[in-house]
Amino acid sequence: MPLPISWSILKMITEFVVTGFDTLEKPLGVGIVILIVYIFVMLANLANICFIVLDKRLHQPMYLFICNLAIVDMLYCTSSCPTMIGVLIVGYKSISYGPCIVQMFAFGLGFVMELFTISAMAFDRLIAILNPLRYHSILTNFRSILLTFLLWIVGSASMAIVPGTVLPLPLCYSSLKYVFCDYAAVVRLTCVDPNPYFDLMSLFSSIIMFGTFSFICMSYLRIVIIVIKMNSKGNKKKVFNTCLSHLIVIACYYGPTFILIGLTRIGLVLTLEERHGLRVGTILGPSLVNPFIYCFRTKEIRNKILRIISKVEPDK
Repeated sequence: MPLPISWSILKMITEFVVTGFDTLEKPLGVGIVILIVYIFVMLANLANICFIVLDKRLHQPMYLFICNLAIVDMLYCTSSCPTMIGVLIVGYKSISYGPCIVQMFAFGLGFVMELFTISAMAFDRLIAILNPLRYHSILTNFRSILLTFLLWIVGSASMAIVPGTVLPLPLCYSSLKYVFCDYAAVVRLTCVDPNPYFDLMSLFSSIIMFGTFSFICMSYLRIVIIVIKMNSKGNKKKVFNTCLSHLIVIACYYGPTFILIGLTRIGLVLTLEERHGLRVGTILGPSLVNPFIYCFRTKEIRNKILRIISKVEPDK
């Protein structure tokens, strides 16, 4: 552990040095991979947003939630990836205190909004299957947009706990041993015992994660009950196809986190490098998979892409 900086110069700490990748043997190669994946994430999600915004036929609740998920994915990746890319490729390891706090808040907001958005999409699927004839009257575009704004407000308000608990703390260290500014990394730079703050954030994260997951499970339990009561195999298949894309997204987000929690519970000790690798994977993986799932699994978006491709093909 680095030696604490003298209390007399605490106010002189204006920037941190990111050292989480110092042990990598080939940082440039890792940086290029992260850069390529990040570019694909941004382009794919931006394409999804453009398809939905520019086509009035897609101005429906389900597609509005897909559009919001794309925005959240872009925020989640942008809050962390540029710093990692700068460290690995350019070798620029410094980050100022202000941008570090902003990055920490944005990353936490992205995490919370991912869970909120997936929960809203589960609610959308539940209404569509529970009341298919009244779906468009119950969940209108206005109500969908209003729900989305409310989720952003709740998410931002709940994440105020992040800078609210960190800003008053005095700083003792300038070496950030993680790969970007998240809550744990910044708290470890302070002069206080970090464990109470870790416990607070673990409790907060657990409430958000298991609360949203429970809501999703209850929604799909209700859907399963409805499907069991159906007599037509065609209707059952239609429901399955309707929910499959969303189920894949749920698995991509909650699966790695629950696996990591399970590994921790059974006493498996991960190295710092392994933890960094899992963290990067859980950030980039779902955000890359999501737009392709909805491009190829959603008929309207898939058909629109095929029409665009057919128009740009050269005449034979």
